[in-house]
Amino acid sequence: MRIKKKYKRVMKYYQLYLLLLPALIYFIIFRYGPMYGLQIAFKDYVATKGFAGSPFVGLKHFQRFFSSPDFWIILKNTVSISVGSILVNFPMAIIVALLLHQVTHTRYKKVIQTVIYAPHFISVVVLVGMLTLFLSPTSGIINKIIETFGGEAVFFMAEPSWFKPVYILSATWQSTGWGTVIYLAALSGVSPELYEAAEMDGANKWQKMWHIDFPGILPTAVIQLILTTGNILSIGYEKIFLMQNPLNRMASEVISTYEYKQGLQNAQYSYSAAIGLFNAVINLVILLAVNKFARKVSDTSLW
Repeated sequence: MRIKKKYKRVMKYYQLYLLLLPALIYFIIFRYGPMYGLQIAFKDYVATKGFAGSPFVGLKHFQRFFSSPDFWIILKNTVSISVGSILVNFPMAIIVALLLHQVTHTRYKKVIQTVIYAPHFISVVVLVGMLTLFLSPTSGIINKIIETFGGEAVFFMAEPSWFKPVYILSATWQSTGWGTVIYLAALSGVSPELYEAAEMDGANKWQKMWHIDFPGILPTAVIQLILTTGNILSIGYEKIFLMQNPLNRMASEVISTYEYKQGLQNAQYSYSAAIGLFNAVINLVILLAVNKFARKVSDTSLW
């Protein structure tokens, strides 16, 4: 009986299910299908023998990664860069969105949005090239300013202590504007009647922002925070790999770059797969924990 009801419901809304079908096919082929290859994390993979024919070695590659002298350095760098990015970039997008929402002059607001959105469309390669030029110890504009005020030039891209601040601040410049899009969309859904009632009560702009705007985007912010923390160990390797050099490697080597080097450059596919699986499992655990915590302290969660 229950199956019959579900069938009738599907047939009633079959247009919606047809629209959903391409997305389902995409995830099945490109997301769930490749999971078959995860078994090489527990094998000594030999291409000529295939997945099934390669010898099973259990947790050998995981033990190798955990006992590696680089493990704690890599984990520390990954967590510090990711947490630093969240602490700076996440609230920055909210603050900028709240401030933009207060701008009433339409043309001025559009100009500001265009200016802060533009960096998002700069490719990672171009961005790192710009950083290299601006932070050059000989001709970079930043060092020229430092020398003008009597300081000494700093080789930012080679100093391990400067790698994380440069990475995080450049990410803030590139992603903050685009990150405000979701929050501005949430703010557009706030009822105008709330602002009218606040004006009648004599509330100023800051009070409206705190008592109306901020609660209006809070559910969206919670969802964004859950999704962000769920990828805390999954820092994209492209930008870090391009910024990396032998002089700053102790501060710039993260799980994604280490996995890339071991898998593609050193052809250690099983070892690389084990690192990637470890990364995915930890991210999943963190996602579940943060989602559960959010559900307890608020009414908003992913499920």
